[in-house]
Amino acid sequence: MKPKIILAAMILSGSTQVWAAPAPVSEAASSQSSIEKRLAALESMMQSRNLLQVELQQQLNMLQDEVSQVRGITEEQTYKLEKVLQRQRELYQEIENRVSQAYSQPSTEQYAEPVASQAISSDLSENEAYERAVALIMKDKRYDQAIPEFQTFLTTYPNSVYASNAHYWLGQLLTIKNDAVKASEHFKVVVNEFPNSNKRPDAMLKLGTLLQEQGLADQASKTFQDLLNQYPSATAAKLATDRLSKM
Repeated sequence: MKPKIILAAMILSGSTQVWAAPAPVSEAASSQSSIEKRLAALESMMQSRNLLQVELQQQLNMLQDEVSQVRGITEEQTYKLEKVLQRQRELYQEIENRVSQAYSQPSTEQYAEPVASQAISSDLSENEAYERAVALIMKDKRYDQAIPEFQTFLTTYPNSVYASNAHYWLGQLLTIKNDAVKASEHFKVVVNEFPNSNKRPDAMLKLGTLLQEQGLADQASKTFQDLLNQYPSATAAKLATDRLSKM
């Protein structure tokens, strides 16, 4: 009986092994399914990241284009402004030479009849408006029209960086027209209200000269002396010394 029992036990044991064998196949299938899901998720993430990178690159390209356009506009405006400033520096020097010459010889200058001033257009920049007034002296030599044009400029741009220059040129032009009182008023504005103006020494000299011509010797002497004290090395100071010596 023992051999049969042992054989039965072996058969039963083998049967158990046969029935238990399929279990690893099911686990492998489940594991493979999980891996496929993970791969699918990774692919989806990669696709999303690639799309995001493409979108970001497009936005970056657009920003670079806008920056390039802004830089180009800025460079163009800077160039134009520099040209305007350079032109004005040239105009200042030439105006000083021409008007000073007319100032020293007023009787030889011929003037046209006064022409009504054209109002400065509201779309003109401050630089353009000032250059417009200056051009009446430089290009057209229409000194009478230049006077109301400078006055209009000061009314339109009372706080302009060119205000002291505008007052100075008005003083020059009115001096040529032998209007000493009004000319003195403009020179006084330059002297009293614009202490840092590069026109101040010349304005003091011309103011003192006008005061002297009006018989106001004490005021003229004080103006010349102030010029000597404040601007001893200026050309205007040397001329003031000559005038003081003749008073």
